Amino acid sequence: MIDAHTKLDTRIQQWIFNQGWYNLREIQCKAIAPILAGDTDVLISASTAAGKTEAFFLPAISKMINGEQSGVSILYISPLKALINDQDRRLESLVDLIGLNVTPWHGDSSKGRKNKLKKSPSGIVLITPESLESMLIRDSGWVKLAFSKLDHIVIDEFHAFLGTERGHHLVSLLHRLEHLLGRLKSPIPRTALSATLGNIEDVPVLLRPNQSLPCQIIRNSQSTTSLKVQVKGYVEPKEMRNESSESAEFQVCRDLFKFCRGDSHLVFANSRKRTESLTATLTDFCEEAVVPNEFFPHHGSLVKEMREDLERRLQNEQLPTTAICTMTLELGIDIGKVNSVIQVTAPHSVSSLRQRMGRSGRRGGPSVLRMLITENELEKNSDVVSKLRLQLVQSLAMIRLLIRNKWYEPADTDKYHFSTLLHQILSVVAQWGGVRADQLFTLLCKNGVFQKINANQFKALLIHMGQQDLITQLGSGELSLGLTGERLVNHYSFYAVFKTPEEYRVVNGDKTLGSLPVDSLIMTGQHIVFGGKRWKVLDVDPDKKVISVEYARGGQAPKFGGGGLTIHDEIRKEMFNILLDGDYRISIGSQKVDFVDTTAKELFTESVEYFNAAGLAKKSILQVGKSTCIFTWMGDKVVNTIAALLINLGYEVGNFAGVLIIEDAKEESIEISLKQLLLDSLPTEQSLANSVRDKCIDKFDEYLPEDILALNFGSATFNIEKARLWLKNFDG
Repeated sequence: MIDAHTKLDTRIQQWIFNQGWYNLREIQCKAIAPILAGDTDVLISASTAAGKTEAFFLPAISKMINGEQSGVSILYISPLKALINDQDRRLESLVDLIGLNVTPWHGDSSKGRKNKLKKSPSGIVLITPESLESMLIRDSGWVKLAFSKLDHIVIDEFHAFLGTERGHHLVSLLHRLEHLLGRLKSPIPRTALSATLGNIEDVPVLLRPNQSLPCQIIRNSQSTTSLKVQVKGYVEPKEMRNESSESAEFQVCRDLFKFCRGDSHLVFANSRKRTESLTATLTDFCEEAVVPNEFFPHHGSLVKEMREDLERRLQNEQLPTTAICTMTLELGIDIGKVNSVIQVTAPHSVSSLRQRMGRSGRRGGPSVLRMLITENELEKNSDVVSKLRLQLVQSLAMIRLLIRNKWYEPADTDKYHFSTLLHQILSVVAQWGGVRADQLFTLLCKNGVFQKINANQFKALLIHMGQQDLITQLGSGELSLGLTGERLVNHYSFYAVFKTPEEYRVVNGDKTLGSLPVDSLIMTGQHIVFGGKRWKVLDVDPDKKVISVEYARGGQAPKFGGGGLTIHDEIRKEMFNILLDGDYRISIGSQKVDFVDTTAKELFTESVEYFNAAGLAKKSILQVGKSTCIFTWMGDKVVNTIAALLINLGYEVGNFAGVLIIEDAKEESIEISLKQLLLDSLPTEQSLANSVRDKCIDKFDEYLPEDILALNFGSATFNIEKARLWLKNFDG
């Protein structure tokens, strides 16, 4: 393998020499043969900054310059425009040496470079799925000509697409592109790059559902990543006892100032509001210390110029810079070397934590990860979520799964993605002008990515789309766009299948409390935390986008509700195991490594003491005052299912970090109800979804027929079979 680079074109070898590289990395050597052969898909999985991009481009460009030069040869697809711009910059020295054309193609790209490609298609095109969709609809004739010699497709940060509407959209686009080019029988090889792929052996079928090409998986045989981890705990005092008392948030900011001053760091705050709050406080600290400001926000609501200015400042590496950010800097934009990554709340997922961790430790240094976790000071009426210190325990579980198990969340393959299917029906009809229903079904479902959808469901969807004038049937029998469909397709926003969560007004009587992004289960009778208080949902109005609530008594509202992306079963199981063992440490050889500070250790001790005192090692249900708590130690799909079943029985239920809290209910009553649920015939996910008033979570859900909408929502939100298994094992 040491001589693998000799298979590359001599100009590529010259470029490697110019970089000062003594040899290629393991994954780069392994990728050369299959990419040069061009007869297989390739999945390259390795840590951030392990050279995955070069592993693809070195052999792919080598093959391209030794083959036919007319037309676009390589199509690079990225989830982010910023990543495309970064890739354009990184490829510059290589393509200049060889004399290749590279064209970034997205909404902010240079019109001059686009026009050059339009006139004379060649080289490499860097594009987002949305821009590729626009090409297929608006200029499919040019696409057929320009990509007629397409040799390879590469997808960067593939994990960012998996299991999502956008991921289904992307794979559907690639299949449509092969169909347009007449390449279904001679498929275009696809390479996917990612640092975090759960259940990696199952990923090839997600990359190419019809399996018309085999897939070779390439990964490091051994990881040499050096990692430093520290978890620091903070206690939010129940009251400010004197002038010297400090809130936990102030303590966190003070430590951030201490950790970050004088170097470059990324601080992930998970929400835009928290990002701005932390940045404002840290900027004030700089002013008070009479030093230049080094702290800047980075999130999706900021104008592009502000984000790009910060990215350039990080890349420059001349000025100490700390970015306080959301998920926007999680993916592989080259921001130079940052000294550490700091997480100030429990992360959304293990995969997300791994991506973030990989942003530090470049240029040969160790990755440095700090997690700053805040918990409430306990008092007599503290809630069980606070007593169990679940934000801390969830963070510890994620670190253990990441380091000890090397586990990441797999893609959710239960979803139907009807919203994206409707979008693709409109897209294909718009692309071709007219198409038969059987052709659509074969292209999109039978041989495409929507294989979970059967002919009867597809037919019902088409009929409903016709009733809404999205499509109409011509005398020839072909389908074309209706007036409503034309209006949708011709709007600039059509090309994207994803949307940001709808903001609902939360209203108590005549008073508006604020707005809440609805991206998870909200049912009448459910309890939610908003503005630091606990509220009972009285009604959900999807038309007016209003959630009506009343104040719910029941003690303090949990500080940590576990909100955000869906938590996987494995995380909650690991949380239970940590509490059961009373030990969060990670075994390395014969030693156990401790990675928490004194405060976090004290918080964990409190958690274990409550866990043991409450007998939660052996029982799943607990009476706390007038409330009953259920501990499933399962992921949010199971928790949602149990919650919905109980709400339908008339109980008032809240889901807080995976703990179900039922108000004004006796333990015995809940036990009887849970056991009766198993004796009765449990509903399907679809029928359970019928009890949820607003089921429109994806962009085009509003155009789906009611039964299909319920099936779509149910598959994304509930899991009846796992809930049945939990109920079967339930012993009170």
